[in-house]
Amino acid sequence: MSKDVTIAVDAMGGDGSPKKVIDGISNHYKNSKSTFYRIFGDEDQIKNLIPKTLSNNNFEIVHTKNFVKGTDTPLEAAKRGKDTSMWLAIENVKNKEADTIISAGNTGALLVISKLNLKMIENIDKPALSALWPNKKGMSVVLDLGANIECNDKNLVDFAIMGSSLFKSLFPNETAKVALLNIGSEEIKGNEVIKSTYQKLNQIHKEEQYEFKGYIEGNSLMNGEVNVIVADGFTGNVALKTAEGTANFITSELKKAMKSSLLGKISGLLSYINLNQFKQRLDPRLYNGAIFIGLDSPVIKSHGSTDYIGFSNSLSVCEKIVKGDLINKIKKNIS
Repeated sequence: MSKDVTIAVDAMGGDGSPKKVIDGISNHYKNSKSTFYRIFGDEDQIKNLIPKTLSNNNFEIVHTKNFVKGTDTPLEAAKRGKDTSMWLAIENVKNKEADTIISAGNTGALLVISKLNLKMIENIDKPALSALWPNKKGMSVVLDLGANIECNDKNLVDFAIMGSSLFKSLFPNETAKVALLNIGSEEIKGNEVIKSTYQKLNQIHKEEQYEFKGYIEGNSLMNGEVNVIVADGFTGNVALKTAEGTANFITSELKKAMKSSLLGKISGLLSYINLNQFKQRLDPRLYNGAIFIGLDSPVIKSHGSTDYIGFSNSLSVCEKIVKGDLINKIKKNIS
């Protein structure tokens, strides 16, 4: 059987690994029989977790007992050795034996080890951490979410181009609509970097790549009028954590209200279907899978605390961006 996509999987990173990783692979495999999983980690643990439903033709275990710890600093992780499951998985992509790498492990370590092994795409100075967010009309790509605290206007222009390329890889039939996250929608608002970026994006954007929609404020992130949202890593990370905290607050308060009284329980029962749809819409597992873009191979970061469903969804992101030819799209658009 031909394999469309080969994914290098760090099986030892994140909470509940390697079990959740193998369960995630098994779940993803149900709908993706032509994906090959090269699994890096402790073979003694992993082989006992592989289900019989996963064909031997679709995976390979590369044994190593060494792994990056969640408590490691990026420097400690790099010094831990080139035989960690994370390093070996990234190196597999570097050697063109796999199309992409995924890890639920230490985020800082993943970024540093990726930058040590993989080249930057020509003309891009900094990689960005991007992710998918739900909006009223579909999905948005948001970047940078914390890889770069300080950015200049050239970096933000690069993020716009990379973000729109990512969006088109994931949603080829939709138009990428780019906006800069700012404190206001008027041209005079914002710092000098933001205003300079605005002017440059107004001058260079091409409609076949994306439509530039100007500024967007934090209270409009979810309205769906734009689908590629650009910020420096500090601003983007604050926006991410605020959105996650708000979603958790809403769902927890709804649960509390439905259990607080007999009336609440009856109302909850009558509204079960609508509430369940609402809960699913805010389920972070559906949007799991952050992407480091700017490197010459895609690197996917699954949330460390997600379960096997979330990890399975991250594998779907891996598959889509490889099949969507993300790296070549960025190279073409950045030039």
